Amino acid sequence: MGAYVATAGVVVFLISVFLDWVSTQDDTVTGSGYETDTVIPYLAYFGIGLAAALLYTLNRARGRQHRGLSLVTMAAGVAATLVALSYVIDAPGALERGGDYSSEIGSYIGLIGGLVWAVGAFLLAKEPEGDDDWHDAHRVDAGRTAH
Repeated sequence: MGAYVATAGVVVFLISVFLDWVSTQDDTVTGSGYETDTVIPYLAYFGIGLAAALLYTLNRARGRQHRGLSLVTMAAGVAATLVALSYVIDAPGALERGGDYSSEIGSYIGLIGGLVWAVGAFLLAKEPEGDDDWHDAHRVDAGRTAH
């Protein structure tokens, strides 16, 4: 279930990329996540790749997950959450853009998407199915001879 929750979070974050993330105080200028910062769409596209990999591992990996992939997906979800949160609190780069920007609906939706993404990946990663069985190490070592 965690892979599906993470995928839903990625999709919500992807949708937020095309919504307004910032606007000037007088609302004369707005910017979508795509226009505001290249990191925002990059995180969304990276998330799509991670979601595709997670869904692929549901059918192919031993235990229906790969622990490293689950943890990387969770880390990317946390990063997406923090980027969106930074825009909700105070849009970064206001000095570069020459204005005081306020957050718009896209940053809030991105925050929700990032949280769902990270929580879904956590739900998957906390399950024991992706852990390596410590008995496998003993089987491999048993066939070797000491020198």
